[in-house]
Amino acid sequence: MLIKRAGRSGHRCAAAAGLAALLGVQAGAALAADLAPARPRFLDWSGGYAGVQGSAGASFGNYDFGPTTIGTRRVPAVSTGDATGSRDLGSDATTVVGGAFAGWTWQDGALVYGIEADLVGSNLKRGARSDALGFGYEALDPPFALIREKTDLFGAARGRFGYAFGNNLIYATFGLAGANGRVLATYPDLAGGPTATASRTLSYLGFTLGAGVQFAVDPHLSLGIDYRYSDLGESGRFGLGAVPGADGGAVTTRTGFVSNQMMARLIWHPESLALVPDDEDEPVKDARFSLHGQTTFVNQGVTGFRSPYRGPQSLVPDQAQATTTATLFLGLKLFENTELYYNPEFSQGFGLSRTLGVAGFVNGEAQKAGAPFPKLRSNRYFLRQTFGLGGETEEVPDGPNSIAGTRDVERITVIAGKFALGDFFDGNIYAHDPRVDFMNWGIWASAAWDFPANLPGFTQGLMVEYNRAEFAIRAAYTQVPKEPSSDVLDPRIFERAGAVVEFEGRYALPVLEQPGKLRLGLFSNVGNTADFRQVVALTQTGAFADINTAVAASREPRRKSGVYVNLEQALTPDLGLFARASVNDGRNESLSFTDIDGSVSGGLSLKGTAWGRPQDTIGLGAAANRISSSHRDYFANGGLGLLIGDGRLTYAPERAVEVYYALNLTKAVTMTFDYQHVENPAYNRDRGPADFIGTRLHTDF
Repeated sequence: MLIKRAGRSGHRCAAAAGLAALLGVQAGAALAADLAPARPRFLDWSGGYAGVQGSAGASFGNYDFGPTTIGTRRVPAVSTGDATGSRDLGSDATTVVGGAFAGWTWQDGALVYGIEADLVGSNLKRGARSDALGFGYEALDPPFALIREKTDLFGAARGRFGYAFGNNLIYATFGLAGANGRVLATYPDLAGGPTATASRTLSYLGFTLGAGVQFAVDPHLSLGIDYRYSDLGESGRFGLGAVPGADGGAVTTRTGFVSNQMMARLIWHPESLALVPDDEDEPVKDARFSLHGQTTFVNQGVTGFRSPYRGPQSLVPDQAQATTTATLFLGLKLFENTELYYNPEFSQGFGLSRTLGVAGFVNGEAQKAGAPFPKLRSNRYFLRQTFGLGGETEEVPDGPNSIAGTRDVERITVIAGKFALGDFFDGNIYAHDPRVDFMNWGIWASAAWDFPANLPGFTQGLMVEYNRAEFAIRAAYTQVPKEPSSDVLDPRIFERAGAVVEFEGRYALPVLEQPGKLRLGLFSNVGNTADFRQVVALTQTGAFADINTAVAASREPRRKSGVYVNLEQALTPDLGLFARASVNDGRNESLSFTDIDGSVSGGLSLKGTAWGRPQDTIGLGAAANRISSSHRDYFANGGLGLLIGDGRLTYAPERAVEVYYALNLTKAVTMTFDYQHVENPAYNRDRGPADFIGTRLHTDF
C-alpha cells in the first residue's frame, strides 16, 4: 500500500498519460455516437460562459527545495513528495481548491475552440523535514518540517480545443499558469539558544495543460470535470535567514513547484443552449464492435470525531479527499461466439487517509493504488468464448463489455485473461457497483470474501460458467498477489492461487410475483501470508521486537477459505431488497480485499416513480463487520492490516449505515449525494463514531 512518489519528470509523464487516457475515453464515446444511425448530432456551445469550480482533497503539489547552502556547506536538493492539505498526508489543514472562471467558445461543426481564464484559492502545503535537509538536525526525534511552503492562490489563462457530441463536450487545454508561494523556515539552536525563523514570499509562472469533459443538463447549466497539470517553474536563489549556533550560517535555497488538480465544475451559459433530445437509441443487433466509456468523480469528507491516539493506519478526522476514474470499454467479435475485450482506465486521487482507517471502507472507487496524478492502467483484457447448447435464445444488449447479438440461454462460457472477480461473482442489482449505488465496501460486496486482486482490484486467470434459465454455476481459478496488498501478482499459479465457486438460483416468489436471485459462493486462496497466533507469540516471547517485523519474517504459503450468501429480491417493480452474509476462517492475513473475517449487510433500493422521478434511486443499507479472536490479538499488539492498524485495540464490531440519493440529470449523467455513519472504525471503540459526507458525479456513454 506504499506509493512511490514521482519526481517532477514523473509528474509530467503521468500527467501526459492521464490526458491521453481521458481524451481516449471520451473520444471513444464520441466515436460510438458517430457510429449510431442518426449521428452526428451535437450541441452548439458557442458563446460566453462563467462558472464556479472546486473540490476537496483532489489537488496535489510537488515542491522541490534546493540545493541549499548553509554557510559554506551545500545540501543536495530535496523533493517533498506530493503536497496536499490533508492532515494524514503531512500537513495541518484540509485542502479545498475552489474559485471562479469565465471564457468564450467558438464552434465550427463539431469542433470547438475558445479561451478561458480562472482564479482559484487553495491550501496546498508541505514541508522538507529536518532529517532530509540535515543542517545538523538529522538526529532530532521526531523530525519536523524545517522548511515549509504554502500556496493559496492559482491563476491560469488557457486555450481550449474540443469535440462536441450529443449534449457533451470533450476538450484539451493549454496555456499559462501562475501561483504564489510563502516559504517558512524554523531553525532551533542545538546549543539551547533561541529558535530562529525566516520567511519569503515568492511568485511562480509556468505552463499548464489538461483535459476535461462537460455535460449540458439544462439550457443554461452544464456540469464538468476538469483536470490540469501545471509546471510552475523554479524560483531564483534567495536567502532564508540563518541557522544559529557555532556551526550555523546564512541559508540560501531555491524552490520548484508542479501541481495536479482535478475539479468539478458548474457552468452558467447566459445564452440558452439548444439541447439535443435524449432519444432512445435504436436497438443494435448482431454487432461486430462495442464501444463505451465512463467517468466517475467522488468527493468525500469526514467530520471531527473522538481520536485519543493515532496509529500508522488510523482514520484521521477533519479531512477531505477525492477520486476520479475514467474507463474505455472496447469489444471486438473475432468470430461467432468469440469476443475480445480491453479496458484501459486512468485513476487519480486517494480515499480518506490514503484509503486507510476503516475495514469496510467508505469509498468503493478508492483504490489502494491511488496516485496524485492520473495514472493509466490496462485493467481488463480477456477473451470470452461462448458455447451454445441449443434451445431457447435471448437477446444480448449492447453495453460495456457486451456486444449486441443473440445467444443460447443454455450455454457454457469460458473467459481467460485479466478481469475483476466482481465482474462475474457476488453480483447484486441493488448493491454491487460503487459508481452508481452504495459506496461502502461492506455493503456493495461480501466483505469477508478476500477475492484475489492487485491493488486496483484485478487479477488474471480463468472463469467458466454453465447457465440455464433457472440457475447458473460458475467457477474461477486466478492468480493472487505475491504478498498481502501487493500490486504484483504471483506467477506460481499452480502453487499459490485463488479458487471460487458460485451457485446462482433464480426464482419468482408466488406471493410477490417478483423475481429474485440467491447466490452461494465458496472460496479458498493460497498465498504468502502470516499466521496471526504465530506472530503474536513471536512478539510476546521477544523473538521480534516489533510484530510487523515478525509478520514479514514468517510469511509462507497458507490457505484462507470461506463462504458467502447473497440475496436480491424485488418487492415491487420499484422497490428491491438485498442481503449478504460472509465469513472466512480468520487465521491468516488477508491478501487483497480488506480486514474483515465476518460480515452481514442488507438494505433497500427504491426508484423515484412515486415522486415523478423514475430514473432516480434512493438507497438505504447497513453492515456489521467483525474479526476473529486471533486477528484481534494481532491488532492489539500493534499489527498492521490491509487497511487498518491503530497501534492498539479496544475491540468492538465495526458497524456502518449508508444512505444515498442518485439524481438522474440526463440519460448519461447522474449526481449522487451520500451519507455514511461508522461506529467503531477499525473495530476500535476508542475511536469515532465518524460521519462521512460525499458527492459523486457519474457519466457513461
